[in-house]
Amino acid sequence: MYHTWMRYFTPSPVHHRLGLVCLGVGLQHGTLPTVGPRTLDHHVAVVVSAGSGWYLAADGRRTAVTAPALIWLTPGTPHHYAADPGTGWDEAFVDFSGPATATYTELGYIEPDRPVVPLSDAAPARAAIGRIARAARPGNPLLEVETGAAVHELLVALRRARADTNADGDPVLAALARDAFQPLSVAEHAARHGMTPAELRTAVRRAAGCSPKDYLLTVRLGRAKELLAATELPVAAVARRVGYDDPAYFSRLFTRRVGTAPIRFREQQGRAVHGGWSNRVPDPEHPPTILPRSV
Repeated sequence: MYHTWMRYFTPSPVHHRLGLVCLGVGLQHGTLPTVGPRTLDHHVAVVVSAGSGWYLAADGRRTAVTAPALIWLTPGTPHHYAADPGTGWDEAFVDFSGPATATYTELGYIEPDRPVVPLSDAAPARAAIGRIARAARPGNPLLEVETGAAVHELLVALRRARADTNADGDPVLAALARDAFQPLSVAEHAARHGMTPAELRTAVRRAAGCSPKDYLLTVRLGRAKELLAATELPVAAVARRVGYDDPAYFSRLFTRRVGTAPIRFREQQGRAVHGGWSNRVPDPEHPPTILPRSV
């Protein structure tokens, strides 16, 4: 016995240009029929929030699925799965497509080589799927845009909920970000974690979709932007704060990666905020007040 609710829709070519489009959404629970073997031409995220079952890959490998868990169904990949007949499971699924799926895959949010992903908590993903289900009401003129936006939210929620990361995110990335401003090579960063450079590259590629060098550069330039926008530190001082002893090299690197020179970036921000950079996250109920500069 099982219960099913689902909706499918066909976004226009214009909506596809938004990057992600939702093709369908469904909520099911109970002893569901076995799915497959089949192959799809689009992505599906299946979030299992209760119960257990199995997933069978094209090479014959069988993987146990125990809630909370995510099953990734990716285009062109044969798959076959089902809930255990004795227990059944609760699932919510979203079919989606669009050019942004390639970027999300490159960044590690979608994992074609890892079809079954344990989750620490299915609630945030279920909430995003609930927003898609509500937007799918008949006659909603904003259906395609609202559901597409919620697919972006779903991919972020699923990335945060992966059971191989802690509450503060991936521990390797957190450690790299902490040490990003120190004059360390990739090999030295790896040694700090008891890893080989190859192991560090694999871990960072899986967690962030880029190399350790690119991840460190992203952290450094992100902090440089914050210092340029929120302080009046000279560019040379900003360069030193983020790990570059040569201000000229820093300026060339910043210009190449950001698209504008550090001085120009600061001018574009409109004003420097007195008091310098703060690590405190603002309270959305009581946002900070920026007082006008006295003349």
